[in-house]
Amino acid sequence: MSHIVTVQDAVTAFADFMEPTNAELDAIEREMPVILADVDLLDAQIITLDRTPTELDIRRIRRARRRLLTALANQATEAHRGGAA
Repeated sequence: MSHIVTVQDAVTAFADFMEPTNAELDAIEREMPVILADVDLLDAQIITLDRTPTELDIRRIRRARRRLLTALANQATEAHRGGAA
């Protein structure tokens, strides 16, 4: 008969070492506008998967796409200026 034991200590033993560094958190914060714009675009596209897009859906997708492109352009400009690693 084998005994079932928890492996909590083994799983969480390295938790302190797995935390993101300040540099990684800063990188995530810099990328957050692009991430959120991408999520908005995906949401707008998902809505139209099971139906014919209405004019409102098309405008929503177009706005979300422009927002994503703007966020990407801003991120590239910031990286070009040396604001991002």
